[in-house]
Amino acid sequence: MNRRSLLSTAAVVFLLLAAAPAQQNYLGFDRNDYPGDANLKTLRQTFSYTGYWLNNPPGSTSNSWAGHRAAVESAGFGFLVLFNGRLYAELKTVANAQRMGRADALIAASSARRDGFPRGTIIFLDQEQGGRMLPEQKAYIYAWVDAISAGGFRAGIYCSGIRSTDGENAVTAEDIHQTAGSREITYWAINDGCPPSPGCSISLPSPSPSKSGVAFAEIWQFAQSPRRKDVADRCTNYSRDGNCYPPGTNPAQGLHVDLNTATSADPSHGRTH
Repeated sequence: MNRRSLLSTAAVVFLLLAAAPAQQNYLGFDRNDYPGDANLKTLRQTFSYTGYWLNNPPGSTSNSWAGHRAAVESAGFGFLVLFNGRLYAELKTVANAQRMGRADALIAASSARRDGFPRGTIIFLDQEQGGRMLPEQKAYIYAWVDAISAGGFRAGIYCSGIRSTDGENAVTAEDIHQTAGSREITYWAINDGCPPSPGCSISLPSPSPSKSGVAFAEIWQFAQSPRRKDVADRCTNYSRDGNCYPPGTNPAQGLHVDLNTATSADPSHGRTH
């Protein structure tokens, strides 16, 4: 191939790349407590999707989201379907962790079906603890993933995208991804440190999940309420009480949210219409 042909080929590639549509990202929110039917219309003016818990959220003794899937979908939202997983102290041994993982997956699948989520919905396991996962934690996670897949749903995991400070310098999402084998897992990374997070910012366009520090993440939680002082001390735009409030709401309502960006307006593919 001569020089002119090489130049022509390069020009064609450049034009094709320039003409390719940019990846659109979508803004969403999650919170432990259901925001109430009356607030859905206001929230939908800003957000494309919402988190939706299948069991009790962390620190809660009940789940106020249960039974509200139809109202959320009717308001126009997509979903981030969540199941609160186990802490390391509960797992004890690898064999016990595997049993608990399978049992919890059955509960998650049953709850998803009861609330009307279709087959193939991605259910995210909420992994609250970070750093490199211990053998018991991986046994639980992978048993849960396998059982969710066997039950007709797809598996995702919500986990840290922040490099640990325990000397191992591990990123939880990368650690799980590297040892997951052939399992198909969708990753929702949390990294609310600034940078890379823009803080409690709802400006458009929404940032790319790959900017979270986890290149393969499809969802990025970039702000939490309340702001975590040990991680997000440099972040701005939070309310004086440390929470992140969406547009159109009065902080007195207490309707604080966590902010997410995703490559889909329905990251769990949980809509039925």
